[in-house]
Amino acid sequence: MKDYGKLILPIILVLLLFVTVSNTLKNPMQENKTKILYFYDALCGWCYGFSPVMTEIRQNYGDKFDFEIVSGGLKLESGVGPIGEVAPYIKAGAYKTVEERCGVKFGEDFINGPLEEGNMIMNSFPPAVALSIVKEKMPDRAFELGSMLHRAVYVDGMHPEHLQDYGRYAEKIGLDGTQFVKDLSDPKYQNAALQDISLTKNYGISGFPTLVVIKDEKASLLSNGYVEYEYLEARLDTLQ
Repeated sequence: MKDYGKLILPIILVLLLFVTVSNTLKNPMQENKTKILYFYDALCGWCYGFSPVMTEIRQNYGDKFDFEIVSGGLKLESGVGPIGEVAPYIKAGAYKTVEERCGVKFGEDFINGPLEEGNMIMNSFPPAVALSIVKEKMPDRAFELGSMLHRAVYVDGMHPEHLQDYGRYAEKIGLDGTQFVKDLSDPKYQNAALQDISLTKNYGISGFPTLVVIKDEKASLLSNGYVEYEYLEARLDTLQ
């Protein structure tokens, strides 16, 4: 029995070492994976233009970085109002500049409808709540919804304050449309949206789109405003 006792402890130590090494090899970056925060707004035209770049970045760097999308709150409080009054620059030609620079297209339903009539109420809060719902229920589809909300407004001409219209976009990512519309009025998700907006203010973000890197618990600016994919590619490659 004494011989068995001498063998047990070394065997246990070997097994523990094997388990530790195996876990480390499976998740070598689990503790230190760098995070990229994407501060955006559904009503930001430049964010709409930047959306394809962000999609490509996530496709190519999704295994190297954690990505999170954050609603910034571009049009809130005194900034809320008819598009013709609070954002006359869009009709004056800003949307054409975005098209030329970024390669995206604003839809005829938007241009000949809300933009021409000038009556769309620009309010960033409802789409921010919509994003907060998806961030909780289907976090892997949050960026997809963010891009979808751009197209809903700037291609389809959806009014941000028409809550019933959000249901059909939620259904496209697998959520129940009727329940989604109800959730837009739920204080739980409204508070989550406010937290996103507060986070934006805490980081001192005042323009969109903006990317912030969180590495070793330190934040640094990656980009502010529209930038090309190649610019971000070069910056991200230095972080690996």
